[in-house]
Amino acid sequence: MFPEVEVYRYVTEQTFDAYLYQLVESKQKFISQIMTSKSPVRSAEDVDEVALSFAEVKMLATGDERFKEKMDLDMQVAKLKVLKQSYLSEHYDLEDRILKYFPQTIKEYEKRIASYESDAALAEQHKPQGEEKFCPMTLKGVTYTEKADAGEMLLAVCKENPLSNPVEIGSYRGFKIEVYYDSFNTHYCLNLCGKAKHKIDLGSDALGNLTRIENEIGKIPARLEAAKTRKTETLEQLANAKTEVLKPFAFEDELKEKTDRLNALNIELNLDEKDTPVMDTEPEQENEQPEKRTQDRER
Repeated sequence: MFPEVEVYRYVTEQTFDAYLYQLVESKQKFISQIMTSKSPVRSAEDVDEVALSFAEVKMLATGDERFKEKMDLDMQVAKLKVLKQSYLSEHYDLEDRILKYFPQTIKEYEKRIASYESDAALAEQHKPQGEEKFCPMTLKGVTYTEKADAGEMLLAVCKENPLSNPVEIGSYRGFKIEVYYDSFNTHYCLNLCGKAKHKIDLGSDALGNLTRIENEIGKIPARLEAAKTRKTETLEQLANAKTEVLKPFAFEDELKEKTDRLNALNIELNLDEKDTPVMDTEPEQENEQPEKRTQDRER
């Protein structure tokens, strides 16, 4: 209807207009941090509604510059306190990891390394021989030198033990053999027991099961090296944690300085005494429903 529209904004000095525009400005800055064509920031300062007390309204109406300084300090001190709380939380977590997690993890890796070293040495002492690369396998007290016979007998022994509890049935390459039935996955499993237990999922192919056993034994040296690497990494993490836990809060001096200045301003402006807020974010809601003054009538 109208080709041109003019908008007028009237501002009165030393009134709430300045305070309201300050709130709008803060919200605009917050939105501008997100709505930008540049790379987005990783964090943005949120805008909280401010509750005003009677004394603060008085200072606002008089146009005292100290009031604006106080409001700015309120937000800065609150942000620094949040940062310090985050620092303390991380500090306590580091102390707990230094005292409990890292020592326990290192101890577990040391046990694992010792077990893998022993099992690797045991496998090295009993290497497969012959063209079939097969060591004799003992099952139910009988030693089988032929690979096919051992594979078929292993399947037969498994079917004789349909229990979920591991049952020892023989030995291979110096390792004790346990079998059990995994009812959840509905197949038989085999444990090679040295210093550690090495689990193998069995299938229906006799020769394939023996290949799986050899493959599992062949993985022991690689697992030994992986455990050593993990132990070294954990020791480095422990050393870094001990260094980090000694670092003080980076903004401690700034927090103290601004807190002292804020306290001084509160005393100067007589804001150190508590009074009733005039403006708040939301009105208090009563838990009780208001009593009905009129009786319900049928329509």
